[in-house]
Amino acid sequence: MIQSLFLLSPVGEVLIERHFRGVVTSRSVCDTFWEQASVSINHHGGVSAATSLLLDQQQHYDSVPPVMEVPESDQGTLYLISILRDGVSYLAVCPAEVSPLLILEFLHRVHNIFLEYFGSPADESAIKDNFSTVYQLLEEMVDYGWPLTTEPNALKGMIRPPTVMSKLLQTASTIVSDELPSGTVSNMPWRASGVQYSQNEIYMDIVEEVDAIVSSTGAIVSSDVSGSIQCQSHLSGIPDLLLTFKEPELIDDCSFHPCVRYALFEKDQVVSFVPPDGNFELMRYRIKPEQTRHFAPPVYCHSQLSFSSTAAGASSGSGKRGSGQSTFPPTSSDDKGSKTALTTGRLFLLCGVSNLSSLILSASRRGGPLVVEEVAVTIPFPKQTRSTSGFQVSMGSVIFDEAGKVARWNLGQMDASKKASLTCTFTVATTTSSGSGSISSKRLRSNEERMESERISAPNLSLSWKIPLASVSGLSVSGLTIRGENYRPYKGVRNITKSGVFQVRCT
Repeated sequence: MIQSLFLLSPVGEVLIERHFRGVVTSRSVCDTFWEQASVSINHHGGVSAATSLLLDQQQHYDSVPPVMEVPESDQGTLYLISILRDGVSYLAVCPAEVSPLLILEFLHRVHNIFLEYFGSPADESAIKDNFSTVYQLLEEMVDYGWPLTTEPNALKGMIRPPTVMSKLLQTASTIVSDELPSGTVSNMPWRASGVQYSQNEIYMDIVEEVDAIVSSTGAIVSSDVSGSIQCQSHLSGIPDLLLTFKEPELIDDCSFHPCVRYALFEKDQVVSFVPPDGNFELMRYRIKPEQTRHFAPPVYCHSQLSFSSTAAGASSGSGKRGSGQSTFPPTSSDDKGSKTALTTGRLFLLCGVSNLSSLILSASRRGGPLVVEEVAVTIPFPKQTRSTSGFQVSMGSVIFDEAGKVARWNLGQMDASKKASLTCTFTVATTTSSGSGSISSKRLRSNEERMESERISAPNLSLSWKIPLASVSGLSVSGLTIRGENYRPYKGVRNITKSGVFQVRCT
């Protein structure tokens, strides 16, 4: 199973190193991983402090494959399985083939436990501030490379979350319990015994995420909708809950928390469970494709991208300086038969809320205007970009990261009456052939391949948004009943629709 576990910072520094099977894995596997990871825009967060403000890692595809093979290591063939959360890379090293989904799920559980203990975000600084707690958690969560205890309630019974006093004392005896929690020896390890609340309540959020690719004309190229039910439970005793849906046939491809009785769902399409205490994810599901075939996005983003050649002042031997811009080198030729020229690009974006959205609104939202929250556009500029200038927006604000060549346009809350525009100019360096007749055919092919790899391509914009009290599928709860306890808890259910990987092609 898992031979070693590494946690890497956004710049590739090893934060945590833990070996589970008595074999010390060389850190060279981290170097192999980082050679590919450092190219990815997601792993660029440590280079510039602004990048973490710009990028939401869930909005970008990762250039690093989740499973990598290292065939020529000191210990033979090793398999590297990784995830990226809050700028920290979780890297599991396995000496033999295993189920990658099992390892990926475990790595996500590790990060979620860190969130429970250290708060959000569980980034590099949080891990550095809680080194001893991190190692103690890994000791309890893994037994000889196999996942053991991953439930927050069971772990909190063994290792108390850090407090200001425990950090001052810096002794292990202040946070490690002398007794096993009751949940570890019962058939419900996710539920602690003796839980009591003066006010019993449970809240559920039905969150649906839309992954889509939208063409420059606004047409949907592909789309997929996945959902989850996020719960916050504060119930006394050991309550037995029964959750029913109005149209359970909308649900497809489900996965559940261990507390759910899966056989009962397969038989009667109801969710019966004894909930953990606190926050947890009850289930995940996907919407059947026929339900999303006619999906119309609630937010549009039209773009126009144009380029024009820039006179770089080759005869003068010095670059031009404009208002707020850097000095750039002139067009120059190299000894390989190619020359570098500067090209000026102009980008125009127009964003707004569509009146033809296919979302199903809750009863309390019907009749009023569609309000979209947390609207933002992430703009990755070409990697050859030398500078950007003249960001002009009619609404919101723009943050640009020079190292990552990424801009984020934060628009906030919008409705159909608001339209926002952005205009900016940027300069890129392009490589062209010098046309010299003395160049050999081999060198010419090499130059052509290099110019092909450096060709400027239109970026894919990433659009993020969130709409409370709205749903793509129309899935809703018909009832939530409690058995085994005499009290009547307060119950709240709401729908939320938000963007997942929502990309808009630019022309």
